[in-house]
Amino acid sequence: MLTPDNWKKSSYSGGGQGDACVEIAHRHSHIAVRDSKAPERAALTFPRDSFAAFTAHLGALQSPCGE
Repeated sequence: MLTPDNWKKSSYSGGGQGDACVEIAHRHSHIAVRDSKAPERAALTFPRDSFAAFTAHLGALQSPCGE
């Protein structure tokens, strides 16, 4: 089980109330992701390499040139 101090809230909180967030926790072999509004619910887990590729792709989508 992950303790509350293992979780970090996304810096991209969305608009409005800033409550459209996810939280992540770094584990030895994977990254866990959960909804910050419902932390008691299940978390999704991803292998570290897959999560890194996913976030790199998202970053590329945010690039003005799409590079």
